[in-house]
Amino acid sequence: MSAPHTVLVAGGGPAARRLTDRLRHHGHLNVRTVPDDGPGTPPTGETRIDRAHRRFVTHAGGRESAYAYDTLVLVPRARPLLPDLPGLLDCGGRLTDGVLVPGTAAAVTSSGPVTVLGDGPPAVERASALAARGVDTTLVCSSSQPLSAYLGTVCGGMLAEELARAGVTVRPASTAVRRTPGLLHLADGTALRADTLVLCPDTAPDTRLARAAGLRVAHGIVVDERLRTSDPHIHAIGDCAEAGGRLNTGPGAAWEQAATLAAILAGRTAAYRPGPPALRPRLHATDVAAFGRLADLDRPGTRLIALTDPAGRRYARLALRGDHVVAAVLLGLPQAIATIGLLHRHGRPLPADRLGLLLDLPAPPAPGRESAHDAPVCLCNNVSRRTLHTAWRAGARTVPALAGATRATTGCGGCGPAVAQLCGTWAAGLRDGELEAAS
Repeated sequence: MSAPHTVLVAGGGPAARRLTDRLRHHGHLNVRTVPDDGPGTPPTGETRIDRAHRRFVTHAGGRESAYAYDTLVLVPRARPLLPDLPGLLDCGGRLTDGVLVPGTAAAVTSSGPVTVLGDGPPAVERASALAARGVDTTLVCSSSQPLSAYLGTVCGGMLAEELARAGVTVRPASTAVRRTPGLLHLADGTALRADTLVLCPDTAPDTRLARAAGLRVAHGIVVDERLRTSDPHIHAIGDCAEAGGRLNTGPGAAWEQAATLAAILAGRTAAYRPGPPALRPRLHATDVAAFGRLADLDRPGTRLIALTDPAGRRYARLALRGDHVVAAVLLGLPQAIATIGLLHRHGRPLPADRLGLLLDLPAPPAPGRESAHDAPVCLCNNVSRRTLHTAWRAGARTVPALAGATRATTGCGGCGPAVAQLCGTWAAGLRDGELEAAS
């Protein structure tokens, strides 16, 4: 009797956990893992891949360990690019007291003010999460407005207002020049109180291990539609995997890659095809999203649909070619975000009532087209509002119960507030006429 096929997962984080979970779901029981030591580090100290003998070799504490594999899956995390800021590092190259990097920000325990430094989605997400915990939080970004590179200045300005309402002090167009104990100094002479400084810098794919093993590397570890590297016995997923000629970063892409690869390794017919660019940060302050690229909103040959409603704290700008969304930026429109995101990803046309879609007005679905209530609330597990309501009516009346019944909120967790809000709405007996009629 031959030995069972061994899948070795080298790396950590949600993508690695998702992969092992889905492999076991498909009945693949011989799965082993080699966890990493955190963001920006190769797994378990010094490592190498012995491709000739199919072994993953680690060296730690003067001891060598070798893990045999039939299939190896690399899940390295992206490496943070720390800013060249005096006062961040001590003479030994370690972060000074009170400075945290991605992956450790959840460990903020100081009761004093926290400053988050960064321009990307992780910085805005972290600031929003800290403020939701009642932490005195300041967000410092060099861009003109938070996420303006993704949203534009108008929507970015509205996002800044929503963050302020949620308790975040926003300092846009600001440049940090040095860190001293308890303070972050800006170029304009301001010294911000920062008992804790959370760094959310840009990142770079960590391809060191793959390069050393002789695997093909471009911007990231190059993989095909089966998420195979240039060695057919080695696969790669996550922020460092380059599929379709580009990196596909973020929890949603990693989640989909993990599920697809688990199906492939279980012998099912599946292929990973990267979706179009999409940004949907997990914020307590508001719902915001960008689909496509900001430059696509001004692409020749497209038609624009725009809604700017500062009083209602809503914004939308869509670029259409025919009936299809080329790009979109939305804020304060959760149902429209869910529906437009689904249509954009799958290349489906918008419904005829576009104003109703943006305003979340009830309208019957056109024949052969998907109802707005079929759009996913949980993007990671493709759980729609209709599915959630059906489970709620069947007795799953809390967020944990709905998670158990539908798997909503068990991915990146970003849909948690929306699911909790739906629970509250249904529990209060508020009527949702369209859903009741459609359920």
